[in-house]
Amino acid sequence: MSTAGPRREAVRAEGRVTETNGAVCIVTGASSGIGAATARLLSARGAKVVLAARRAERIGALAAELPGSLAVVTDVTDPEQIKRLVDAALARYGRVDVLVNNAGQGLHVPLAELGPEDLRAVFELNVIAPLVGLQTVLPVMAAQAAGAIVNVSSATSLRVFAGLGGYSSTKAALNMLSQVARIELADDGVTVSVVYPSVTATEFHDRLRAGRLAPGARNIPRDPPELVAEAISFAITTGEAHVLVADPPKPILPGDGGAWSALLARQGPPAAPAGAP
Repeated sequence: MSTAGPRREAVRAEGRVTETNGAVCIVTGASSGIGAATARLLSARGAKVVLAARRAERIGALAAELPGSLAVVTDVTDPEQIKRLVDAALARYGRVDVLVNNAGQGLHVPLAELGPEDLRAVFELNVIAPLVGLQTVLPVMAAQAAGAIVNVSSATSLRVFAGLGGYSSTKAALNMLSQVARIELADDGVTVSVVYPSVTATEFHDRLRAGRLAPGARNIPRDPPELVAEAISFAITTGEAHVLVADPPKPILPGDGGAWSALLARQGPPAAPAGAP
């Protein structure tokens, strides 16, 4: 178990996590895509990274790349496995400074075709699992009087898209849980932030629960997962409530169309030329 010292105090300055160097960071969905990119970035910035995912071979290989990291095979939809994950982090490092709730799955079908069983499964992964993760790390972070929780949402929860009602509703629910948690946990020194990626160059759309990538979305430039990782790191160290994935990361106020609507415009259909009917 690690002991308190200058580095530990620096990580937790001002009653919250202010840097990743020396921080113990749990990243779920770490076997590929955004999760793997985030783990690599945080490790490169001095964090001790706990890699959580179901695919043992992948997180084992990633752990071999990242000095001082720990791989814990975890199905985040099982509360007992989340507890085991947090316990493993505590046993190795003695604390948990950051939780990145990144594991999730898409569900891209029209409402008329949306299967209740598919929606329940995706809601369990996209909403319930992050909630249980938060509940599990909270006693640890509260005892430390500092911690950062970052929930990876989706820019699709900020606009309305046909064919994404099921998926976007799970992310909208995650957004609300995050905002309430931010208020409720503030006195414990725990910040809760939401990061909003757009279409990202990962295997996400190859592993949808049901449906497929909408034809119009194929024309949207895909962000590299490293860009999302930068936004997550930014959320951790600044404590911003809402961060849109951009270069550089963009703090936003959901519902305020002025500052960030242009950044989301690429997700919609092209604007008609001036004078067009």
